[in-house]
Amino acid sequence: MEMNKGTNDQPTYDYIVVGTGPAGAAVARKLTDDHQNSMLVLEAGDNNSKEQPIRDSLFAPPFILTDDFFPQYFWQGKSVPQKNVKNRTFDWTGGRTLGGGSSINNNQYVRPSQVNMKRWENLLGPLWSPEQETYQFSKLETYNGQTQNPNARGYNGQLDIRQAPANPTSMTEKLVTAMERATGFTRILDYNDPNTPLGPFTRWQLYQTPYGQRESADTAFLSPDVMNGNGEGVNGRRLLVSYNSTVQRVIFDNEKRAIGVEFLKDGNCYYAYARKKIIISAGMNSPQLLMLSGIGPADILDKAGIPVVHHNANVGKNMTTHPVNTAMFTTNTTDKALPEADPFALYTGGAFLPDPTPGADPNRRGVQLIGQIGTGGMLSIVLILLEPKSQGTVRIQNADPLKIVLADVEFLNNQSDLETIKNVYKVYIKNIVQELSKIDSHYQLVTPTLETIQDDSKLEAFIKENLGPTHHIQGTLRMAPNEESGVVNATGEVFGVKDLIVADDSIAPFVSDGNTSAPAFFIGANIADQLVKQDEGNA
Repeated sequence: MEMNKGTNDQPTYDYIVVGTGPAGAAVARKLTDDHQNSMLVLEAGDNNSKEQPIRDSLFAPPFILTDDFFPQYFWQGKSVPQKNVKNRTFDWTGGRTLGGGSSINNNQYVRPSQVNMKRWENLLGPLWSPEQETYQFSKLETYNGQTQNPNARGYNGQLDIRQAPANPTSMTEKLVTAMERATGFTRILDYNDPNTPLGPFTRWQLYQTPYGQRESADTAFLSPDVMNGNGEGVNGRRLLVSYNSTVQRVIFDNEKRAIGVEFLKDGNCYYAYARKKIIISAGMNSPQLLMLSGIGPADILDKAGIPVVHHNANVGKNMTTHPVNTAMFTTNTTDKALPEADPFALYTGGAFLPDPTPGADPNRRGVQLIGQIGTGGMLSIVLILLEPKSQGTVRIQNADPLKIVLADVEFLNNQSDLETIKNVYKVYIKNIVQELSKIDSHYQLVTPTLETIQDDSKLEAFIKENLGPTHHIQGTLRMAPNEESGVVNATGEVFGVKDLIVADDSIAPFVSDGNTSAPAFFIGANIADQLVKQDEGNA
Protein backbone atom coordinates (compact mmCIF):
# COMPACT_ATOMS: atom_id res chain seq x y z
CA MET A 1 0.00 0.00 0.00
CA GLU A 2 1.32 3.43 -0.86
CA MET A 3 1.83 5.70 2.10
CA ASN A 4 -0.63 8.59 1.78
CA LYS A 5 0.93 12.00 2.18
CA GLY A 6 -0.58 14.15 4.89
CA THR A 7 0.71 16.56 7.51
CA ASN A 8 3.99 18.20 6.41
CA ASP A 9 4.07 15.82 3.44
CA GLN A 10 4.44 12.94 5.90
CA PRO A 11 2.82 9.50 5.50
CA THR A 12 -0.68 9.50 7.01
CA TYR A 13 -3.03 6.64 7.84
CA ASP A 14 -6.39 6.26 9.54
CA TYR A 15 -4.80 4.17 12.31
CA ILE A 16 -1.32 3.45 13.59
CA VAL A 17 -0.81 0.32 15.73
CA VAL A 18 2.37 -0.29 17.73
CA GLY A 19 3.16 -4.00 18.12
CA THR A 20 2.10 -7.29 16.50
CA GLY A 21 1.61 -9.46 19.59
CA PRO A 22 -1.77 -11.06 20.41
CA ALA A 23 -3.56 -7.74 20.98
CA GLY A 24 -1.90 -5.72 18.19
CA ALA A 25 -2.42 -8.41 15.55
CA ALA A 26 -6.10 -8.85 16.49
CA VAL A 27 -6.62 -5.06 16.34
CA ALA A 28 -4.85 -4.81 12.96
CA ARG A 29 -6.95 -7.55 11.43
CA LYS A 30 -10.30 -6.38 12.75
CA LEU A 31 -9.86 -2.69 11.90
CA THR A 32 -8.77 -3.37 8.30
CA ASP A 33 -11.41 -6.02 7.57
CA ASP A 34 -13.66 -3.32 6.05
CA HIS A 35 -10.98 -2.54 3.38
CA GLN A 36 -11.76 1.14 4.05
CA ASN A 37 -9.42 1.94 6.93
CA SER A 38 -5.76 2.43 6.11
CA MET A 39 -3.32 1.27 8.78
CA LEU A 40 0.37 1.31 9.56
CA VAL A 41 1.55 -1.34 12.05
CA LEU A 42 5.01 -0.86 13.55
CA GLU A 43 6.87 -3.97 14.70
CA ALA A 44 10.21 -3.50 16.48
CA GLY A 45 11.36 -6.99 15.49
CA ASP A 46 11.79 -8.82 12.23
CA ASN A 47 9.56 -11.27 10.40
CA ASN A 48 11.00 -14.56 11.72
CA SER A 49 7.78 -16.52 11.29
CA LYS A 50 9.17 -19.14 8.92
CA GLU A 51 12.27 -19.91 11.02
CA GLN A 52 12.37 -23.31 12.71
CA PRO A 53 12.84 -22.19 16.37
CA ILE A 54 9.67 -20.08 16.05
CA ARG A 55 7.52 -22.51 14.05
CA ASP A 56 8.58 -25.80 15.64
CA SER A 57 6.76 -26.33 18.94
CA LEU A 58 9.56 -28.57 20.22
CA PHE A 59 11.58 -25.38 20.77
CA ALA A 60 8.83 -23.84 22.97
CA PRO A 61 9.95 -25.01 26.44
CA PRO A 62 11.75 -22.05 28.05
CA PHE A 63 15.01 -23.88 28.65
CA ILE A 64 15.34 -24.23 24.84
CA LEU A 65 13.95 -21.15 23.08
CA THR A 66 14.79 -18.56 25.75
CA ASP A 67 18.23 -19.96 26.55
CA ASP A 68 19.42 -20.73 23.03
CA PHE A 69 17.80 -17.96 20.97
CA PHE A 70 17.59 -15.04 23.41
CA PRO A 71 19.62 -12.60 21.25
CA GLN A 72 17.59 -13.33 18.10
CA TYR A 73 13.94 -13.14 19.10
CA PHE A 74 13.75 -11.38 22.49
CA TRP A 75 13.98 -7.91 23.96
CA GLN A 76 17.32 -7.66 25.79
CA GLY A 77 17.08 -6.60 29.39
CA LYS A 78 17.33 -7.36 33.10
CA SER A 79 15.16 -6.43 36.05
CA VAL A 80 16.58 -4.55 39.01
CA PRO A 81 17.91 -6.84 41.81
CA GLN A 82 15.04 -8.39 43.76
CA LYS A 83 15.61 -7.72 47.45
CA ASN A 84 13.30 -10.52 48.67
CA VAL A 85 14.92 -13.24 46.55
CA LYS A 86 18.59 -12.82 47.45
CA ASN A 87 19.09 -9.76 45.20
CA ARG A 88 18.88 -11.89 42.08
CA THR A 89 17.99 -10.22 38.76
CA PHE A 90 15.75 -11.72 36.09
CA ASP A 91 15.44 -11.37 32.34
CA TRP A 92 13.12 -8.45 31.61
CA THR A 93 12.01 -9.68 28.22
CA GLY A 94 9.33 -10.58 25.72
CA GLY A 95 9.15 -11.37 22.02
CA ARG A 96 10.83 -8.88 19.70
CA THR A 97 9.60 -10.45 16.48
CA LEU A 98 6.45 -10.61 14.37
CA GLY A 99 3.78 -12.09 16.67
CA GLY A 100 5.40 -10.64 19.81
CA GLY A 101 5.21 -12.80 22.91
CA SER A 102 2.96 -15.34 21.15
CA SER A 103 5.89 -16.30 18.89
CA ILE A 104 8.20 -17.21 21.79
CA ASN A 105 5.90 -18.35 24.62
CA ASN A 106 5.37 -21.89 25.97
CA ASN A 107 2.26 -22.54 23.83
CA GLN A 108 -0.16 -22.71 26.81
CA TYR A 109 -3.67 -21.38 26.15
CA VAL A 110 -5.47 -20.52 29.40
CA ARG A 111 -8.52 -18.28 29.55
CA PRO A 112 -8.98 -16.28 32.75
CA SER A 113 -11.56 -18.00 34.99
CA GLN A 114 -15.09 -16.65 35.36
CA VAL A 115 -14.36 -15.74 39.00
CA ASN A 116 -11.35 -13.69 37.82
CA MET A 117 -13.37 -11.94 35.08
CA LYS A 118 -16.15 -11.11 37.55
CA ARG A 119 -13.67 -8.81 39.33
CA TRP A 120 -13.01 -7.08 35.99
CA GLU A 121 -16.75 -6.64 35.40
CA ASN A 122 -17.37 -5.29 38.91
CA LEU A 123 -14.74 -2.61 38.29
CA LEU A 124 -15.32 -1.82 34.60
CA GLY A 125 -18.80 -2.92 33.57
CA PRO A 126 -20.30 -5.41 31.10
CA LEU A 127 -17.63 -5.03 28.38
CA TRP A 128 -15.34 -7.11 30.63
CA SER A 129 -17.87 -9.62 31.98
CA PRO A 130 -17.42 -13.40 32.13
CA GLU A 131 -20.13 -13.68 29.43
CA GLN A 132 -18.27 -11.27 27.14
CA GLU A 133 -15.07 -13.23 27.70
CA THR A 134 -16.73 -16.52 26.66
CA TYR A 135 -18.29 -14.80 23.64
CA GLN A 136 -14.96 -13.34 22.45
CA PHE A 137 -12.96 -16.54 22.93
CA SER A 138 -15.57 -18.64 21.15
CA LYS A 139 -15.27 -16.21 18.20
CA LEU A 140 -11.47 -16.15 18.32
CA GLU A 141 -10.68 -19.86 18.46
CA THR A 142 -10.89 -23.02 16.41
CA TYR A 143 -10.81 -25.61 19.17
CA ASN A 144 -9.37 -28.99 18.24
CA GLY A 145 -10.11 -31.04 21.34
CA GLN A 146 -12.71 -32.46 23.70
CA THR A 147 -15.10 -30.59 25.95
CA GLN A 148 -18.34 -31.16 27.83
CA ASN A 149 -19.43 -27.62 26.98
CA PRO A 150 -19.25 -27.05 23.20
CA ASN A 151 -21.34 -23.85 23.57
CA ALA A 152 -18.41 -22.18 25.36
CA ARG A 153 -15.89 -23.20 22.70
CA GLY A 154 -15.26 -21.87 19.18
CA TYR A 155 -14.86 -23.86 15.99
CA ASN A 156 -14.58 -21.20 13.26
CA GLY A 157 -12.11 -18.65 14.67
CA GLN A 158 -8.68 -17.59 13.45
CA LEU A 159 -6.79 -19.05 16.40
CA ASP A 160 -5.97 -22.77 16.19
CA ILE A 161 -6.05 -24.39 19.64
CA ARG A 162 -5.05 -28.04 20.09
CA GLN A 163 -5.79 -30.17 23.15
CA ALA A 164 -2.91 -32.63 23.53
CA PRO A 165 -2.04 -35.41 23.75
CA ALA A 166 -5.08 -37.34 22.54
CA ASN A 167 -3.73 -40.43 24.36
CA PRO A 168 -1.88 -39.48 27.56
CA THR A 169 1.07 -41.63 28.62
CA SER A 170 1.46 -43.86 31.68
CA MET A 171 3.56 -41.16 33.39
CA THR A 172 0.78 -38.60 32.88
CA GLU A 173 -1.82 -41.04 34.13
CA LYS A 174 0.16 -41.79 37.31
CA LEU A 175 0.82 -38.10 38.03
CA VAL A 176 -2.78 -36.96 37.46
CA THR A 177 -4.17 -39.85 39.55
CA ALA A 178 -1.78 -38.83 42.35
CA MET A 179 -2.92 -35.20 42.02
CA GLU A 180 -6.57 -36.26 42.30
CA ARG A 181 -5.92 -38.30 45.45
CA ALA A 182 -3.63 -35.66 46.97
CA THR A 183 -5.95 -32.69 46.46
CA GLY A 184 -9.46 -34.15 46.58
CA PHE A 185 -10.25 -32.62 43.16
CA THR A 186 -11.47 -34.99 40.47
CA ARG A 187 -9.90 -34.66 37.03
CA ILE A 188 -11.43 -32.34 34.48
CA LEU A 189 -11.57 -32.62 30.68
CA ASP A 190 -11.47 -28.96 29.64
CA TYR A 191 -10.06 -26.32 32.01
CA ASN A 192 -11.20 -23.56 29.62
CA ASP A 193 -14.81 -24.66 30.06
CA PRO A 194 -16.19 -21.89 32.33
CA ASN A 195 -17.87 -24.60 34.43
CA THR A 196 -14.65 -26.54 35.22
CA PRO A 197 -11.87 -24.09 36.16
CA LEU A 198 -10.41 -26.26 38.96
CA GLY A 199 -8.89 -29.72 39.00
CA PRO A 200 -6.10 -31.87 37.56
CA PHE A 201 -6.10 -32.87 33.86
CA THR A 202 -4.12 -35.04 31.45
CA ARG A 203 -4.27 -32.72 28.43
CA TRP A 204 -3.08 -29.15 28.01
CA GLN A 205 -4.54 -26.75 25.45
CA LEU A 206 -1.83 -25.39 23.20
CA TYR A 207 -1.43 -22.65 20.60
CA GLN A 208 -0.87 -25.19 17.84
CA THR A 209 -2.26 -26.24 14.48
CA PRO A 210 -3.78 -29.74 14.36
CA TYR A 211 -0.31 -31.00 13.35
CA GLY A 212 1.50 -29.41 16.30
CA GLN A 213 3.13 -26.38 14.68
CA ARG A 214 3.12 -23.17 16.74
CA GLU A 215 0.11 -20.93 16.20
CA SER A 216 0.88 -17.30 17.03
CA ALA A 217 -0.68 -13.87 16.61
CA ASP A 218 0.84 -13.48 13.14
CA THR A 219 -0.08 -16.94 11.79
CA ALA A 220 -3.63 -16.44 13.10
CA PHE A 221 -4.33 -12.77 12.29
CA LEU A 222 -1.61 -11.58 9.87
CA SER A 223 -1.72 -14.70 7.70
CA PRO A 224 -1.04 -14.80 3.90
CA ASP A 225 -4.71 -13.99 3.16
CA VAL A 226 -4.19 -10.71 5.10
CA MET A 227 -0.66 -9.63 4.12
CA ASN A 228 2.36 -10.81 2.16
CA GLY A 229 5.84 -11.49 3.55
CA ASN A 230 6.81 -7.83 3.07
CA GLY A 231 3.98 -6.76 5.37
CA GLU A 232 1.75 -5.34 2.62
CA GLY A 233 -1.98 -5.97 2.78
CA VAL A 234 -3.40 -8.25 0.07
CA ASN A 235 -6.80 -8.47 -1.68
CA GLY A 236 -7.42 -4.74 -1.27
CA ARG A 237 -6.66 -4.61 2.46
CA ARG A 238 -5.14 -1.19 3.25
CA LEU A 239 -2.47 -2.46 5.62
CA LEU A 240 1.27 -1.98 5.92
CA VAL A 241 3.34 -3.76 8.60
CA SER A 242 6.76 -2.14 8.95
CA TYR A 243 9.40 -4.43 10.52
CA ASN A 244 12.48 -3.36 12.53
CA SER A 245 10.54 -0.21 13.43
CA THR A 246 11.01 0.78 17.06
CA VAL A 247 8.61 3.50 18.19
CA GLN A 248 10.29 6.14 20.35
CA ARG A 249 7.35 8.35 21.24
CA VAL A 250 3.81 9.44 20.42
CA ILE A 251 3.39 12.97 19.02
CA PHE A 252 0.59 15.22 20.33
CA ASP A 253 -0.87 18.45 18.99
CA ASN A 254 -1.67 21.50 21.18
CA GLU A 255 -5.05 19.99 22.07
CA LYS A 256 -3.36 16.89 23.55
CA ARG A 257 -4.57 14.81 20.63
CA ALA A 258 -2.32 11.92 19.59
CA ILE A 259 -1.54 12.65 15.94
CA GLY A 260 1.57 10.63 15.09
CA VAL A 261 4.59 8.60 16.12
CA GLU A 262 8.34 8.92 15.83
CA PHE A 263 10.16 5.65 15.10
CA LEU A 264 13.58 4.25 14.29
CA LYS A 265 14.00 2.03 11.24
CA ASP A 266 17.31 0.90 9.76
CA GLY A 267 19.15 3.54 11.76
CA ASN A 268 16.98 6.41 10.53
CA CYS A 269 14.30 8.41 12.32
CA TYR A 270 10.86 8.53 10.68
CA TYR A 271 7.47 10.06 11.42
CA ALA A 272 4.00 8.78 10.57
CA TYR A 273 0.61 10.34 11.27
CA ALA A 274 -2.88 9.07 12.08
CA ARG A 275 -6.25 10.62 11.18
CA LYS A 276 -8.28 8.60 13.68
CA LYS A 277 -6.35 6.94 16.49
CA ILE A 278 -3.03 5.57 17.65
CA ILE A 279 -3.21 2.19 19.37
CA ILE A 280 -0.34 1.02 21.59
CA SER A 281 -0.07 -2.76 21.83
CA ALA A 282 3.57 -2.96 22.93
CA GLY A 283 2.95 -5.13 26.00
CA MET A 284 5.76 -4.83 28.54
CA ASN A 285 7.09 -1.76 26.66
CA SER A 286 3.81 0.19 26.67
CA PRO A 287 4.42 2.11 29.95
CA GLN A 288 7.89 3.14 28.77
CA LEU A 289 6.39 4.45 25.53
CA LEU A 290 3.77 6.49 27.39
CA MET A 291 6.39 8.03 29.69
CA LEU A 292 8.70 8.89 26.76
CA SER A 293 5.67 10.58 25.18
CA GLY A 294 5.04 12.77 28.25
CA ILE A 295 2.31 10.74 30.00
CA GLY A 296 3.23 9.53 33.47
CA PRO A 297 4.43 10.63 36.90
CA ALA A 298 5.44 14.30 36.53
CA ASP A 299 8.45 13.98 38.85
CA ILE A 300 9.97 11.15 36.76
CA LEU A 301 9.26 13.01 33.49
CA ASP A 302 10.69 16.29 34.82
CA LYS A 303 13.84 14.53 35.97
CA ALA A 304 14.21 12.99 32.50
CA GLY A 305 13.67 16.37 30.82
CA ILE A 306 10.51 15.18 29.06
CA PRO A 307 7.76 17.83 28.69
CA VAL A 308 4.69 16.67 30.65
CA VAL A 309 1.69 16.21 28.36
CA HIS A 310 -0.40 14.69 31.14
CA HIS A 311 0.57 13.80 34.72
CA ASN A 312 -0.61 10.38 35.88
CA ALA A 313 1.22 8.73 38.78
CA ASN A 314 -0.27 5.31 37.90
CA VAL A 315 1.76 4.90 34.70
CA GLY A 316 4.23 2.08 35.36
CA LYS A 317 2.67 1.08 38.69
CA ASN A 318 0.49 -1.93 39.68
CA MET A 319 2.78 -4.35 37.84
CA THR A 320 1.94 -8.01 38.44
CA THR A 321 3.53 -11.23 37.21
CA HIS A 322 3.35 -14.88 38.21
CA PRO A 323 6.34 -16.26 40.15
CA VAL A 324 7.44 -19.85 39.48
CA ASN A 325 9.00 -22.61 41.60
CA THR A 326 9.57 -26.31 40.92
CA ALA A 327 9.63 -29.76 42.50
CA MET A 328 11.75 -32.51 40.89
CA PHE A 329 11.04 -36.26 40.95
CA THR A 330 12.79 -39.41 39.85
CA THR A 331 10.68 -41.48 37.44
CA ASN A 332 10.14 -45.02 36.32
CA THR A 333 12.39 -45.18 33.24
CA THR A 334 9.92 -47.45 31.46
CA ASP A 335 7.31 -44.64 31.59
CA LYS A 336 7.32 -42.10 28.79
CA ALA A 337 6.46 -38.45 29.54
CA LEU A 338 5.00 -37.85 26.07
CA PRO A 339 3.59 -40.19 23.43
CA GLU A 340 6.20 -41.07 20.82
CA ALA A 341 3.64 -40.21 18.14
CA ASP A 342 3.06 -36.74 19.67
CA PRO A 343 6.19 -35.02 21.03
CA PHE A 344 4.46 -31.66 20.34
CA ALA A 345 2.19 -32.31 23.35
CA LEU A 346 5.08 -30.78 25.40
CA TYR A 347 3.60 -31.30 28.89
CA THR A 348 2.88 -34.24 31.20
CA GLY A 349 -0.41 -33.38 32.87
CA GLY A 350 -1.26 -30.42 35.06
CA ALA A 351 -3.76 -28.87 37.45
CA PHE A 352 -5.46 -25.63 38.46
CA LEU A 353 -6.04 -25.60 42.20
CA PRO A 354 -7.10 -23.14 44.91
CA ASP A 355 -4.62 -21.57 47.31
CA PRO A 356 -4.21 -24.28 50.02
CA THR A 357 -3.72 -21.67 52.77
CA PRO A 358 -6.40 -21.98 55.50
CA GLY A 359 -9.09 -19.36 54.94
CA ALA A 360 -8.31 -18.87 51.23
CA ASP A 361 -11.22 -18.92 48.75
CA PRO A 362 -11.69 -22.58 47.67
CA ASN A 363 -13.37 -21.48 44.42
CA ARG A 364 -10.51 -19.35 43.06
CA ARG A 365 -7.57 -20.59 41.04
CA GLY A 366 -4.57 -19.97 43.26
CA VAL A 367 -1.93 -22.22 41.76
CA GLN A 368 -1.13 -23.82 38.41
CA LEU A 369 0.84 -27.09 38.33
CA ILE A 370 2.60 -28.17 35.12
CA GLY A 371 4.22 -31.57 34.65
CA GLN A 372 7.18 -31.69 32.29
CA ILE A 373 10.41 -33.58 31.79
CA GLY A 374 13.38 -31.52 32.90
CA THR A 375 17.12 -32.08 32.94
CA GLY A 376 18.39 -35.63 33.29
CA GLY A 377 14.97 -37.12 32.50
CA MET A 378 13.53 -36.06 35.86
CA LEU A 379 9.86 -35.19 36.16
CA SER A 380 9.47 -31.60 37.25
CA ILE A 381 6.27 -30.10 38.59
CA VAL A 382 6.30 -26.38 37.88
CA LEU A 383 4.31 -24.37 40.46
CA ILE A 384 2.93 -21.01 39.34
CA LEU A 385 1.38 -18.62 41.87
CA LEU A 386 -1.66 -17.28 40.01
CA GLU A 387 -2.95 -14.40 42.10
CA PRO A 388 0.11 -12.87 43.74
CA LYS A 389 -0.48 -9.86 45.98
CA SER A 390 2.99 -8.34 45.34
CA GLN A 391 3.07 -5.48 42.84
CA GLY A 392 6.04 -3.87 41.12
CA THR A 393 6.89 -0.81 39.04
CA VAL A 394 8.45 0.23 35.73
CA ARG A 395 10.29 3.55 35.49
CA ILE A 396 12.28 5.21 32.74
CA GLN A 397 15.79 6.30 33.70
CA ASN A 398 16.03 9.23 31.27
CA ALA A 399 14.70 10.46 27.93
CA ASP A 400 16.77 7.98 25.88
CA PRO A 401 14.28 5.51 24.34
CA LEU A 402 17.06 2.92 24.00
CA LYS A 403 17.96 2.97 27.71
CA ILE A 404 16.60 -0.06 29.55
CA VAL A 405 13.80 0.72 32.03
CA LEU A 406 14.16 0.11 35.76
CA ALA A 407 11.77 -2.83 36.12
CA ASP A 408 11.20 -3.83 39.73
CA VAL A 409 8.96 -6.88 39.90
CA GLU A 410 8.97 -6.77 43.74
CA PHE A 411 8.79 -10.58 44.02
CA LEU A 412 7.49 -11.68 47.46
CA ASN A 413 7.10 -8.05 48.52
CA ASN A 414 3.80 -9.11 50.07
CA GLN A 415 4.48 -11.76 52.72
CA SER A 416 1.27 -13.64 51.85
CA ASP A 417 2.81 -14.71 48.51
CA LEU A 418 5.63 -16.49 50.30
CA GLU A 419 3.14 -18.12 52.69
CA THR A 420 1.03 -19.38 49.77
CA ILE A 421 4.03 -20.90 47.96
CA LYS A 422 5.15 -22.55 51.22
CA ASN A 423 1.67 -24.03 51.62
CA VAL A 424 1.68 -25.33 48.04
CA TYR A 425 4.77 -27.37 48.98
CA LYS A 426 3.53 -28.33 52.46
CA VAL A 427 0.06 -29.41 51.30
CA TYR A 428 -0.09 -30.18 47.58
CA ILE A 429 3.47 -31.27 46.80
CA LYS A 430 3.89 -33.28 50.02
CA ASN A 431 0.59 -35.09 49.39
CA ILE A 432 1.38 -35.67 45.71
CA VAL A 433 4.74 -37.21 46.76
CA GLN A 434 2.96 -39.66 49.06
CA GLU A 435 0.26 -40.62 46.56
CA LEU A 436 2.66 -40.89 43.60
CA SER A 437 5.09 -43.16 45.46
CA LYS A 438 2.14 -45.39 46.48
CA ILE A 439 1.20 -45.74 42.79
CA ASP A 440 4.81 -46.39 41.72
CA SER A 441 7.73 -46.35 44.16
CA HIS A 442 10.15 -45.25 41.39
CA TYR A 443 8.67 -41.74 41.74
CA GLN A 444 10.48 -40.02 44.59
CA LEU A 445 10.92 -36.34 45.41
CA VAL A 446 14.51 -35.13 44.93
CA THR A 447 14.29 -31.34 45.31
CA PRO A 448 13.24 -29.88 47.60
CA THR A 449 13.61 -32.82 50.00
CA LEU A 450 10.74 -33.72 52.32
CA GLU A 451 13.01 -32.62 55.19
CA THR A 452 13.25 -29.13 53.58
CA ILE A 453 9.45 -28.95 53.11
CA GLN A 454 8.93 -29.78 56.81
CA ASP A 455 11.43 -27.14 58.03
CA ASP A 456 9.96 -23.65 57.66
CA SER A 457 13.21 -21.69 57.40
CA LYS A 458 14.79 -24.21 55.00
CA LEU A 459 11.67 -24.12 52.82
CA GLU A 460 11.71 -20.30 52.70
CA ALA A 461 15.37 -20.33 51.70
CA PHE A 462 14.69 -22.94 48.99
CA ILE A 463 11.78 -20.90 47.54
CA LYS A 464 13.85 -17.70 47.45
CA GLU A 465 16.82 -19.42 45.79
CA ASN A 466 14.70 -21.19 43.17
CA LEU A 467 11.95 -18.69 42.39
CA GLY A 468 11.85 -17.64 38.74
CA PRO A 469 9.85 -15.29 36.47
CA THR A 470 7.14 -16.09 33.91
CA HIS A 471 7.22 -12.88 31.84
CA HIS A 472 3.45 -12.65 32.46
CA ILE A 473 3.67 -8.88 32.92
CA GLN A 474 0.31 -7.15 33.46
CA GLY A 475 -1.27 -4.08 35.02
CA THR A 476 1.30 -1.34 34.37
CA LEU A 477 -1.31 0.82 32.55
CA ARG A 478 -4.31 -0.37 34.52
CA MET A 479 -7.87 -0.06 33.19
CA ALA A 480 -10.02 1.74 35.73
CA PRO A 481 -13.15 3.90 36.02
CA ASN A 482 -11.04 7.02 36.66
CA GLU A 483 -7.43 8.23 36.58
CA GLU A 484 -7.14 8.20 40.37
CA SER A 485 -6.91 4.40 40.13
CA GLY A 486 -5.66 3.74 36.61
CA VAL A 487 -4.34 4.94 33.24
CA VAL A 488 -6.99 3.98 30.68
CA ASN A 489 -10.77 3.69 30.75
CA ALA A 490 -12.86 0.59 30.02
CA THR A 491 -12.35 1.00 26.25
CA GLY A 492 -8.59 1.51 26.51
CA GLU A 493 -8.61 5.29 26.03
CA VAL A 494 -5.74 6.99 27.86
CA PHE A 495 -7.00 9.46 30.49
CA GLY A 496 -6.10 13.11 29.90
CA VAL A 497 -5.37 12.93 26.14
CA LYS A 498 -7.37 12.25 22.97
CA ASP A 499 -7.23 9.51 20.34
CA LEU A 500 -4.63 7.40 22.14
CA ILE A 501 -5.59 3.85 23.08
CA VAL A 502 -3.70 1.07 24.83
CA ALA A 503 -4.80 -2.50 24.04
CA ASP A 504 -2.61 -5.22 25.57
CA ASP A 505 -1.91 -7.02 28.85
CA SER A 506 -0.59 -3.82 30.44
CA ILE A 507 -4.19 -2.61 30.91
CA ALA A 508 -5.39 -5.72 32.81
CA PRO A 509 -6.96 -4.34 36.01
CA PHE A 510 -6.24 -7.52 37.99
CA VAL A 511 -3.67 -10.26 37.48
CA SER A 512 -5.05 -13.06 35.26
CA ASP A 513 -5.26 -16.48 36.90
CA GLY A 514 -3.39 -18.32 34.14
CA ASN A 515 -0.96 -17.72 31.28
CA THR A 516 -1.36 -14.19 29.94
CA SER A 517 -1.38 -14.56 26.15
CA ALA A 518 -5.08 -15.54 26.07
CA PRO A 519 -6.15 -12.38 27.96
CA ALA A 520 -4.03 -10.32 25.53
CA PHE A 521 -5.96 -11.77 22.56
CA PHE A 522 -9.22 -11.08 24.41
CA ILE A 523 -8.25 -7.49 25.27
CA GLY A 524 -7.19 -6.75 21.67
CA ALA A 525 -10.30 -8.28 20.11
CA ASN A 526 -12.64 -6.64 22.61
CA ILE A 527 -11.21 -3.14 22.14
CA ALA A 528 -11.02 -3.57 18.35
CA ASP A 529 -14.72 -4.44 18.26
CA GLN A 530 -15.50 -1.18 20.12
CA LEU A 531 -13.41 0.79 17.58
CA VAL A 532 -15.20 -0.91 14.67
CA LYS A 533 -18.54 0.12 16.23
CA GLN A 534 -17.29 3.72 16.59
CA ASP A 535 -16.22 3.70 12.94
CA GLU A 536 -19.62 2.43 11.84
CA GLY A 537 -21.31 5.06 14.00
CA ASN A 538 -19.22 7.81 12.39
CA ALA A 539 -19.67 6.54 8.83
